[in-house]
Amino acid sequence: MKTVNLLKALGIALCVATAPGAYAQASDATDSGMAASSNSRTKTVKKADRKLGLDVRKALSRAQGFDVSNVYVRARGGAVTLTGSVPDGAQIPQAEEVAKNVAGVKSVSNKLTVATPNGGGG
Repeated sequence: MKTVNLLKALGIALCVATAPGAYAQASDATDSGMAASSNSRTKTVKKADRKLGLDVRKALSRAQGFDVSNVYVRARGGAVTLTGSVPDGAQIPQAEEVAKNVAGVKSVSNKLTVATPNGGGG
């Protein structure tokens, strides 16, 4: 849960940090066409990354005996990162194999860990 909150905070910070720059580019009449083109390309790339991440997550959820409840998938330009935890160590290489077989995945960074029983102590 802490990871999700951290990612949300980073996303908000990124939006706040880039908003003034995007406004300045759009207000410049000579660069407005280039800014719109770049912005459109960025949105397309983000949409493709989001779709790939969802495709990998769906594939993991369909895998026999795989618990996807604490697994987080991030895709960026075909590179997929798996983070979070699984209840059984055998699911770590299984997740990587499943992810590699999803169309559009170029590489997989597997950072999954084995969950501690009863949520650990802390």
